Amino acid sequence: MLSIRPRLAAIATGLLLVSGCASLGADGGERASTSSSTSSPSASATSSPEPSASPAVDPDTPTSWGPTVGELEQAQELVSSWSDDRLAGQVIVGRFHGYDPEVPAQMVRDLHLAGVSITADNVTDRDQVLAMTSAITRAARSDGRPFPPVIGVDQEGGYVSHLRGIATDFPHFQSAGLAVQGDARLGRRVTRAAAVATGLELRDLGFTWVFAPVADVTIGAADPTIGARSPSEDPKVASQAVGAAIKGYDDAGIVSTVKHFPGHGTATTDSHDTLPVVDSTLEEMREHDLPPFESAIKHHAPAVMMSHLDLTSIAPDVPASMAPEVYSLLRDDLGFEGVTITDSLGMGAVAGRPTPALQALEAGADLLLMPVDNAATHQVIVDALRSGEVSRDRVEEAAARVVALQMWQARLAAQRPVPPDVVERARAASADLLSAAY
Repeated sequence: MLSIRPRLAAIATGLLLVSGCASLGADGGERASTSSSTSSPSASATSSPEPSASPAVDPDTPTSWGPTVGELEQAQELVSSWSDDRLAGQVIVGRFHGYDPEVPAQMVRDLHLAGVSITADNVTDRDQVLAMTSAITRAARSDGRPFPPVIGVDQEGGYVSHLRGIATDFPHFQSAGLAVQGDARLGRRVTRAAAVATGLELRDLGFTWVFAPVADVTIGAADPTIGARSPSEDPKVASQAVGAAIKGYDDAGIVSTVKHFPGHGTATTDSHDTLPVVDSTLEEMREHDLPPFESAIKHHAPAVMMSHLDLTSIAPDVPASMAPEVYSLLRDDLGFEGVTITDSLGMGAVAGRPTPALQALEAGADLLLMPVDNAATHQVIVDALRSGEVSRDRVEEAAARVVALQMWQARLAAQRPVPPDVVERARAASADLLSAAY
């Protein structure tokens, strides 16, 4: 896996190659430069060329996943000066119990957490949610961060909607696939509009991340976990729905999280309870599971959530979220360069494994979602940094991606204010999606 600085160098090298290509004549053929055609052979033989400096990469050049090159460089410079304590916190998205806004705020301050995941067990009503997200944001600011925290929530639509009764109800993501299947252009339009409305409403409540869209291609009744959360049993239909949703979330200025790589739709057991075994060959995955993720990357997905699956053809007996081979599939084969985040580390699929967070971080995860014990996980990473069990370069790489993404989110949010009628727009978008699907 390439670190951030080599990737930036690769961009510069690519620009240099482009600038150094021979120019084209009117007929499209190569045209020799004037200097080479007029220089004498003896001069060419006796003089050695001056080394040319690599052209500076424009800091406003966007990456393939959102932030600019400049934001990525700024993030890398920032995290390089951090203590082990601060660096370890920046790769954890914590969990908490209860409704008190001060509890997650204190975790963010004390452990320097990247942020917090909010669940239905943490919310009561709109005012309490606003108080909670505001407290977390203030805590990150008081911790000296010039970027917003990760405040995420599962708000997929349908039954996986942790803000039910507080935010607008949207139908299952299956509705997006049905809408696309019925009329591809209309389906993409209403799916994108629904994602825009969801994202804006979440931002209005103080969130910066949404753990959606689901890119899993379900196999139907044998799939006990995903089901109607999946856009379709057809990879092509699912790919269109996922791409449209990501564009919509981007339009809303919120970080989307395509999940659960490389595809949970073929698993016949629930990873909330146990580690599902998936015996699909890599070729079968390429045909059935990977197309929606390829579409997501094509549409500049900023973050991908890794599944807890035992993929016997890639990394047997190891959860995908902790398998370097699966991160290599995502990054090296599919070309994803953004933030990788594990599925919840409190799930049954990874329960009882020794230091699951550290295993995931070493394998390639950039964010560790909802470990069972935030403080203990933070200390494990600090100890591993100090002992050299995990390299500082790996943790800096992860933290810098997260920081850059949060800088990007803040910039987009500033450019795209939440409209005063956001709730009315969300209700209309939900109705339009349902109408197009059925």
